[in-house]
Amino acid sequence: MEKRYPSRGTAGAAIFAQLKVLGIEYVFANSGTDFPPIIEGLAEAKVKNIAVPEVVIIPHEHAAMGMAHGYYLISGKMPAVMLHTNVGLANGAIGAINAACENIPLLLMSGRTPVTEEGRFGSRTVPIGWGQEMRDQGALVREACKWEYELRFPEQIKGLLNRASAIANSTPKGPVYLSLPREVLCEALPQDDRDASSSMAPIAGAPNPADIQKAAHLLAKAKNPLVIAQRGAGDEGAFNAFADWAKEWGIAVCSWWATHLAISTEHPCHIGADPGEYLSNADIVLVINSLAPWWPDKHKINPDTKVINIGPDPIFSRFPVRNFRSDVSISGETETILLALFKAMKKCERDQVGIDKRMARLDAASTGNRHELMADAAARNAQGITKAYVSKCLGKVLKTRKSSVFSELGTSLGTLERCDHKSWFQEPHSGGLGWSFPAALGAKLAEADRICVATMGDGSYMFANPTVCHQIAEAMQLPILVIILNNEKWGAVRASVEGMYPDGYAAKSNDMPMTALKPSPDFTLTAQASRAWTKEVTCAEDVPDILQQALDVVIKDKRQVLLNIKIID
Repeated sequence: MEKRYPSRGTAGAAIFAQLKVLGIEYVFANSGTDFPPIIEGLAEAKVKNIAVPEVVIIPHEHAAMGMAHGYYLISGKMPAVMLHTNVGLANGAIGAINAACENIPLLLMSGRTPVTEEGRFGSRTVPIGWGQEMRDQGALVREACKWEYELRFPEQIKGLLNRASAIANSTPKGPVYLSLPREVLCEALPQDDRDASSSMAPIAGAPNPADIQKAAHLLAKAKNPLVIAQRGAGDEGAFNAFADWAKEWGIAVCSWWATHLAISTEHPCHIGADPGEYLSNADIVLVINSLAPWWPDKHKINPDTKVINIGPDPIFSRFPVRNFRSDVSISGETETILLALFKAMKKCERDQVGIDKRMARLDAASTGNRHELMADAAARNAQGITKAYVSKCLGKVLKTRKSSVFSELGTSLGTLERCDHKSWFQEPHSGGLGWSFPAALGAKLAEADRICVATMGDGSYMFANPTVCHQIAEAMQLPILVIILNNEKWGAVRASVEGMYPDGYAAKSNDMPMTALKPSPDFTLTAQASRAWTKEVTCAEDVPDILQQALDVVIKDKRQVLLNIKIID
């Protein structure tokens, strides 16, 4: 049978035009032999001046997923990622898990190896067409995605992309996946409707007014209220309103394992990263979008305490086991819930004398905690460079600058001063390593005048496919600051062992099994291969000046920087 190129527009050609209709600005892509109809469609779009999103060529799928994640955190706009059949999807699966854990809307697509061996345009041509076939390719990311499907007919492309976008952006947000068989991509559309609009709006979750009133009255009457926030306080308006509300009512705010900043580390109500005694004494606890708001074996809560959980999915239904109490559960976008709660509390009676006393105690405790953290960070430098000291110094050089720090087992919130909305992001609790470097690149792409810093351990740096990430930084002119806090070991693993077996053989060993990363590579050479400015830092007194030099290179020379800092913790 003769194979003829279709005379009308193909499904492959229609994808990017429809993505543009959906408001997608960037598609992070790693192409393969399944992409010819898509690439042909992009070339056609250029000749015919058809509007399509910008294609960002990424040499590794894990980096593509991380960049998409970081891009959304800063822009608030859903990106798309297009990967190569099952092998590319497998490389991107960790990124899908991270996105799902953090409610990141992301339209994930991958080609599917041809299912026909001959007789159709797009049939198999090379041996990988046989080797890459799977019985269930979607299974690679199904558990992490809100929705997944496989394109069956060319005329479905518009409807499926519309549906995928609507589901991804509906409360709670998250990644979706569409598989794209090559034969279907090669088929002609029944009609060319590439300029059609979206046909499906996402669902924006809103709270139940009765639950808002109940939560407002509980918080207004509380003698010792506590807020625990992990994923921020919503958009910038809610972030600012939250800071005012906490101070107005004298409410303690804890950032236990915070992946987003909910309140300035310098705020008088910010008690730091450990709820500790505040939780045991609290009569009301407001949990804001927190997967694990405390450590059940370590932190004890009074049986009479009322717990309010709020967020896009306040009981985190995706997770099989999560048994934190929730006397009041309020679902919706975080900013919508918080603003409604603040408005409701304005009508509640206030014990101003009690609030003033509580606020005075909080202010003193918060100030004392910050001073203790900073003093400890400086004092320990006699032994060598610590993460706490690097965090303290980084906070100083970034002070007053519009910046975002993406920390992955790197710098720590608290000793690192962070005050502004979107100024702090920590690795997702899903634990997919190699996240912070590409996330910082995606953030820089979203906002060119924002200083983006990726701080990570040496193990996390290696997981990030650093050669790929440095190549992207150079190719796309994305000058970011990368800081490796290099202790030549899996520090998190070692800490976990020591926490469980403090007096065990491993804790007493000079060479704990399965944790060493020695000899450490010369990471500066990896970065220099892509013309980065690099420094290795081994002396504590050099840290402040070198951080300032590095920042100057990023800002003035618009050049990527890597610092390999040898630390002792």
